[in-house]
Amino acid sequence: MAEQINSLEELGNAAVVETVVEIEAPREPVRDALGRAYATGKRKDAVARVWIKPGSGKVIVNGKPLNDYFARPVLQMILRQAFSVSGTEDQFDVMATVKGGGLSGQAGAVKHGISKALQLYDPSLRASLKAAGFLTRDSRVVERKKFGRAKARKSFQFSKR
Repeated sequence: MAEQINSLEELGNAAVVETVVEIEAPREPVRDALGRAYATGKRKDAVARVWIKPGSGKVIVNGKPLNDYFARPVLQMILRQAFSVSGTEDQFDVMATVKGGGLSGQAGAVKHGISKALQLYDPSLRASLKAAGFLTRDSRVVERKKFGRAKARKSFQFSKR
C-alpha cells in the first residue's frame, strides 16, 4: 500500500506525478490509385456507391447526368447539400450507381455517400459534415405488414355483431 501523506509539503512533493495524454492522430485521406474517394451511402431501401474526384462539379448517376436522373429540383438540392455545407461546390466530379428504393430514397443515399466520400477525401471537412448530420445514416425504413392487419398498424373494420 502507498505511504500516508501527513502534511501539505509531502502532498506537494507527491503531486509531481506524470500524466500521459494521448493525442489523437489526425486522420489520413483515403484515396485510390486514380485519386478518387469511394463511399457507400444508404437511405430507406436505396444503396448508392459513390466515387468523387477533383473536377468541375459534374454529377453522373447511373450513367445519366444529374438533371436527367433526378428531374425534381428538390432532389437535386438534396444531392448538392453536402457540397454547400462543406464549401466545395463545383470542385468535385461525382460518379454514383444507385439501386433499390424510390427516387427520394436514392437521392438521400447519394447525399450520404457523397458526404462520406468527402470526409474520406479531405478529413478536415468532417466537422462541418458531422455538424449538419450528413454522416449519420437515416435508419428509418418502412414498417412491415403484420398478419391479421390490413397494413402495418391498420386493423380491419370492427363489427360488434
